[in-house]
Amino acid sequence: MKQKVVLYFHPNVTEQPFTYYLIKDHNLMVNILKADINPRKEGRAVVEISGKEEDFQSALGFLQSRGVKVLPLEQEIVWVEERCTHCGACSVICPTGALIIERPEMTVRFLNDKCVVCEHCIKACPSRAMEARY
Repeated sequence: MKQKVVLYFHPNVTEQPFTYYLIKDHNLMVNILKADINPRKEGRAVVEISGKEEDFQSALGFLQSRGVKVLPLEQEIVWVEERCTHCGACSVICPTGALIIERPEMTVRFLNDKCVVCEHCIKACPSRAMEARY
């Protein structure tokens, strides 16, 4: 199984090596897509977790017992192609390459599976062709 989730960390647990435990003790692959974690402050990480269902469930129990909230990633970014002017502003700011300029046509293409919902494209798009949906 593979699932994208959001981990919310209480300030007193942000310095614990949760990723290490998920990999070592629960046999999971963890890909950190986006994180904002600082010592002694609330933290948030968007991660993609891969592995066996039973290992995933065991890891969820472990995280929750340590005070980490785990929520499914329910938000997604949607490209409204009809509004797009293909200016490329979104492709320049996209950290994962989910928005690319196809050459030689010079048209924007959105690769949804690479998107980590950072929302940079929403702020960068002058024609409002990028939207967040819940």
